[in-house]
Amino acid sequence: MLPVIALVGRPNVGKSTLFNRLTRSRDAIVADFPGLTRDRQYGQGRVGPRPYLVIDTGGFEPVRTEGIVKAMASQAELAIEEADVVLFITDARAGLTPHDMRIAQHLRRTGRKTILLVNKAEGLPDTAKAEFYELGFGEPHLISSAHGQGVRAVIDLALEGFPEEEDEDLDPTGRHRVKVTVAGRPNAGKSTLINALLGEERLIAYDMPGTTRDAIKVDFEYEGRPYELVDTAGLRRKGRVFEAVEKFSVVKTLQAIEDANVVILVIDAAAGVAESDAHIAGYVLESGRALVVAVNKWDALDSYERDRVGEEIAFKLHFLRWARMIRISALKRNGLNHLMRAVDEAHRAAYAKLPTPKLTRALLEAVQRQQPPRARGGRPKPRYAHQGGSNPPVIVVHGNALEDIGEAYRRYLEGYFREKFNLAGTPLRIEFRTKENPYVD
Repeated sequence: MLPVIALVGRPNVGKSTLFNRLTRSRDAIVADFPGLTRDRQYGQGRVGPRPYLVIDTGGFEPVRTEGIVKAMASQAELAIEEADVVLFITDARAGLTPHDMRIAQHLRRTGRKTILLVNKAEGLPDTAKAEFYELGFGEPHLISSAHGQGVRAVIDLALEGFPEEEDEDLDPTGRHRVKVTVAGRPNAGKSTLINALLGEERLIAYDMPGTTRDAIKVDFEYEGRPYELVDTAGLRRKGRVFEAVEKFSVVKTLQAIEDANVVILVIDAAAGVAESDAHIAGYVLESGRALVVAVNKWDALDSYERDRVGEEIAFKLHFLRWARMIRISALKRNGLNHLMRAVDEAHRAAYAKLPTPKLTRALLEAVQRQQPPRARGGRPKPRYAHQGGSNPPVIVVHGNALEDIGEAYRRYLEGYFREKFNLAGTPLRIEFRTKENPYVD
């Protein structure tokens, strides 16, 4: 599982600004106004090759309070409980406050690894951190969330104590297990599907949304091949998530998707394709994981409803045309062979080895069939290609003036490579690198 880092502190110390910098996003609203963040916000970050999850929280008041402040405190406490490391953020401009002292006292009781940050320290001398030693968390670290000063060193320190990634995907015979995460919205039939694959009631399956609240791992073999199945909590649209326990399970689901080799997105055909299904699919696509879409409860539909669901999938999940859509009934164990065959195909595609000579020949064939459009008085000239990574496959194209290639031609090359190398079931990323002109100066 990915390390989890929680950002904790009183209002307006710069937690959301730091969250946006760590995730390289603008997901958290930032303004010079205390109490703007109320709910927890989850995001992904990466330092070099090492990914992690980060949780932004509202201003934390650990003493007994009422109303919205109490709800914000509950959210922060859940984030602390979920976290492996807590970044305790204070304000260098405002100095040490009694509020900081109350938070420090609460964090010491939790026993979580805590790193003390003194934010908004741009332009200030090292003596600005002197009074913060009183909090009892060792060396305070001067940073600037807005400018990035000292942030990389702090994240390196936060991840320092974690062991190296272990090769946990081996079965007792030394064979690699395929990690398959089953995701979807509540009550789509995820636990029922896993029970059907296992042939036993291994997980609680109940006709009530939110039955599963944690990511449950189960090892099993299917037709002689080892797998690790991960059942996850149902993900709903953010505005419809009310229970604190359900919010607490979101990070586990995101971790399970990030750690997977293949994700099975379970869609409830009887309820149709919901907005949350598209959100989950978008997260899987952003994570670069291979994907199979399982359209569950297909047996409960008549011919008209089946046509309607097929049209919904084509319209709302149009960005997943590369993924296999398998119609199943988890309750009646229909379509499971086709589903697992699609999982194997997606896994092979995600880890496919693409030799440079074959990639280059395919690139030249694609260019010969359809050349890139002219731009700025010239035409981009792709020369050769090689593989730059796997899971998802990355194809690096070299040539001249490739920065002028548009999105339409990128999609054309992607489709050509998919067909040529049978890369169904996995995202495919294409990078263009232009050869530098040695006479530019």
